[in-house]
Amino acid sequence: MNITLAERVSKLTPSTTLAITAKAKEMKAQGIDVIGLGAGEPDFNTPEHILKAAYSSMVEGHTKYTPSAGLVGLKHSIIEKFRQDQGITYEPSEIIVTSGAKHALYTLFQVLLNAGDEVIIPTPYWVSYPEQVKLAGGEPIYVEGREENSYKITPEQLREKITEKTKAVIINSPSNPTGMLYTKEELEELGAVCLEKDILIVSDEIYEKLVYEGNQHISIAQLSPELKEQTIIINGVSKSHSMTGWRIGYAAGNKTVIKAMTNLASHSTSNPTTTAQYASIAAYEGDQAPVEEMRQAFEERLDIVFDKLNAVPGFNCIKPQGAFYLFPNVLQAAKDTGYDNVDDFTKALLEEAKVAVIPGSGFGSPNNIRLSYATSLDALEHAIERMHQFVNEKKK
Repeated sequence: MNITLAERVSKLTPSTTLAITAKAKEMKAQGIDVIGLGAGEPDFNTPEHILKAAYSSMVEGHTKYTPSAGLVGLKHSIIEKFRQDQGITYEPSEIIVTSGAKHALYTLFQVLLNAGDEVIIPTPYWVSYPEQVKLAGGEPIYVEGREENSYKITPEQLREKITEKTKAVIINSPSNPTGMLYTKEELEELGAVCLEKDILIVSDEIYEKLVYEGNQHISIAQLSPELKEQTIIINGVSKSHSMTGWRIGYAAGNKTVIKAMTNLASHSTSNPTTTAQYASIAAYEGDQAPVEEMRQAFEERLDIVFDKLNAVPGFNCIKPQGAFYLFPNVLQAAKDTGYDNVDDFTKALLEEAKVAVIPGSGFGSPNNIRLSYATSLDALEHAIERMHQFVNEKKK
């Protein structure tokens, strides 16, 4: 049988993160001692009170369909979270609960974009942003977050990329993969351009709880009523409460957009998983101490391994302010060890040093690699030792 796939699928770029992680797991299954630093998820189990709430919900018979936009109770928990954390107010009609934050983004672009519409995506970017824009018929327009500006874009850069086709810009703070955080002043300046040009702001805030060294996460939506109206916030419980597998995310913003997303979700997923929604209510309404304990653990690891990573010859890393990634520029190390590019260097790290990291090319930044420190301190230190030894031995 001759099956021709849709063009939208043929244009997709496979996830580099998943590919590297799969290769590392395959090597481990063969008994090879690989240290994997590719995973984008906390290495802590979901807190106990959340697990108990999920179990109780099942025992109590909460195993049926819910509204497509999510449980009213969970919406109220999310609304209260916004009130406490950002001081902003939403109505239930301005919230949709989705099957993960990734699904919230996917659904948003599906209802927002027509063929040829442009979405401005700062580089480095999370790997799925461009693919989701393309799947919706849109065109990703890249603007470089330069290393000398901590991988963040400026209002001047944003303005230069805006055309009559521009529909939205994505702001991810703290960032995956860089861990960088936009300040209040930087967000105000970017927001002013968006208001002037009347473009939607898609604010991905999934790492908001993971910030370090006294830094504070600021949502661009909290800066003014006008910016709140211009912004769709994307968030979820995956990173904050170590609930990646539960698949609960949400979008908050303009009720017309949220209604359209709800209509689409009703024909695609019906509703987010019921048990996971009850678990998420417990995540937001229950004890927040585990969230802070996890944040502190990540900060401790970062403080211990950051200087060691920067001591690897040819590695240059800016210290991240949030998330749980390190994103060093390793082009010099690649050249010094005889590789033409960082992709080949990354492949050699996996095959010879037995360390799995993600090449920056998958994030639109080919001179970098991404390492996750959401793993044990022992594994992190051993991985950096292996990379250091690899570079020293191969250096010309």
